Amino acid sequence: LYNLPMAVGLKGKLDVGALERAMNAIVGRHEVLRTTFAATEGRPRQVIAAEMALSLPVVDLSHLPEDEREAEARRLVAEDAQKPFDLASGPLLRAQVLRLGQDDYLVLWTMHHIISDGWSLGVFLREIVALYQAFAAGQPSLLPELPIQYADYAAWQRGWLVGEALEGQLDYWRKQLAGLPPLLELPTDRPRPAVQSYRGATVTFDVPDEIARGLHALGREAGATLFMTLLAAFQVLLSRYSGQDDLAVGTPIANRTRAEIEGLIGFFVNTLVLRGDLSGNPSFVELLRRVREAALGAYAHQDVPFEMVVDAVQPQRNTSHSPLFQVMFVLQNNPLRVQDMEGLTLEPVAADAGIAQFDLTLLMQEQGPHLSGELQYNTDLYDRERIERMAAHFQTLLAGIVADSAQPVATLPL
Repeated sequence: LYNLPMAVGLKGKLDVGALERAMNAIVGRHEVLRTTFAATEGRPRQVIAAEMALSLPVVDLSHLPEDEREAEARRLVAEDAQKPFDLASGPLLRAQVLRLGQDDYLVLWTMHHIISDGWSLGVFLREIVALYQAFAAGQPSLLPELPIQYADYAAWQRGWLVGEALEGQLDYWRKQLAGLPPLLELPTDRPRPAVQSYRGATVTFDVPDEIARGLHALGREAGATLFMTLLAAFQVLLSRYSGQDDLAVGTPIANRTRAEIEGLIGFFVNTLVLRGDLSGNPSFVELLRRVREAALGAYAHQDVPFEMVVDAVQPQRNTSHSPLFQVMFVLQNNPLRVQDMEGLTLEPVAADAGIAQFDLTLLMQEQGPHLSGELQYNTDLYDRERIERMAAHFQTLLAGIVADSAQPVATLPL
């Protein structure tokens, strides 16, 4: 469930040996990529191998007819994304190259989330590009030494997040989440299974550029970010679907608040619970003010890991759904950008693992002026048609908000 797959299309003359050497140089640079997690007296601990060499096998699909080749490539991408890791024995990073044709390749890298996060994938790709170019040209690595390693950060965090520092953060979350309804009651196509399943699929959509510009302008007027504006709109959608005016949405936060850790690969990301208050049928502008306040409060208390928040708040636990929130919202405005390498053009390719960690996840992507969205959903709960309808409702809602943000949230058009 917590594999991080990454696929990159390469077109041009690929030196597989230089690419394998670049990958292993990164494994040598970042201790976390050589780390496994052994249990000692029932508690996990990091075990860092002094060295580790990974192979980069090539699977040749170029002999297949084009339609079969594409289908087999998709199958191998999904298979690799779903293949489990053994956290105790490792390695927790694997790679392979699919040869699709002459000078046409797809490189698959999969890491376990325990050693990586979305930001880390960007670090990994930038270093792959720099090292491959050096090694393919017969030059040594020019990357600077890392100032610290992930284990240093983990030890620092554990030493700092105790006593008053920890208690102050936990106290905020206890108050903020007190009395939160245990479940967001969205209508589903089938009853919720007794034990949560994680089978998933995705529906994509685009937001017209004029609506995206209107959302930016609305946020600026309210002193709110695009994230806050879109989250407020999503809360309206969820409230209208569920009939609830008190609801929680989870969101990831990079949690890289110190310069020394910006260039590290590792699991830094944290999950924040953002509680929405739509009581009293406020105008959208008033709701946006409430969302801004809740988000700023959460950011100021982002250091405590989500698992510790769950322990402190002690919500009613149930195997059929995740605790505290069942719906996630993500805004990606820092997409994986990769520069082309000598003799090669690179393009990130979506690697769909067919997994949904939550009932519903809205992923919005901002690339320049363009805004697009994905609704990832649990297929045991929802039919595709319902999610397509929900995506259409959300787009209508965004247009209505831009047209009249002073309108009460209960009368905004769906």
